[in-house]
Amino acid sequence: MTNPTTTVTRTWTCILFDLDGTLTDSAPGITSSLARMFATLGQPVPSPTQLIEYVGPPLLDSLQSIGGMTEQAARHALDVYRADYAEHGAFDSAVFPGVRGLLERLRGAGIPLAIATSKPEAQATRILEHFGLAQFFDIITGATEDESRSAKADVVAEALRRLGERGVDLEHTVMVGDRQYDVEGAGAHGLPTILVEWGYGSPAEAAGAIAVVHSADQLSSLLLG
Repeated sequence: MTNPTTTVTRTWTCILFDLDGTLTDSAPGITSSLARMFATLGQPVPSPTQLIEYVGPPLLDSLQSIGGMTEQAARHALDVYRADYAEHGAFDSAVFPGVRGLLERLRGAGIPLAIATSKPEAQATRILEHFGLAQFFDIITGATEDESRSAKADVVAEALRRLGERGVDLEHTVMVGDRQYDVEGAGAHGLPTILVEWGYGSPAEAAGAIAVVHSADQLSSLLLG
């Protein structure tokens, strides 16, 4: 990714984080479960490069838009994937370098933090707890099991609603993610987005972001000033 801007001077009152590709390198677990899903369904297994395209957006949507499935077939495939992922793939991931220290600094500064992910909420919570990251977040918001809330804009809306109920100052809220879906989902609510270069996005996905960062230290500088 290129860097559209390097200077962000605003003091943020709340920060929303994506999960996959932003805090955790979850691609190995996701893509291996996807490969087994396609094999179980008797379909050709996409290449590693093709599988990575599924990481980030709501999977139900991607199975239709990328995989060419009908909605009914995609829902069945999603059930197969989730069963495999719960057993094999969920913890086949790692926290990106510097992320834990970043969250500690932000928490120490008293800035409310929230997760806004298109991953199922219960699944996201388990993963964050597994890696000891759940403690840093005021709320964890994800997709519903029936996918009625899975689009990033809908997840962000629910996160903002929950934060508002807690009395969090949302006037200067920023999204931190790695894909254009984060930019678009946050933008639907008038929120700016900082993209992390270490995720799964392409350079073209930087359009619309207020900055692209190359390390957790650089992100810390932009968020804390």
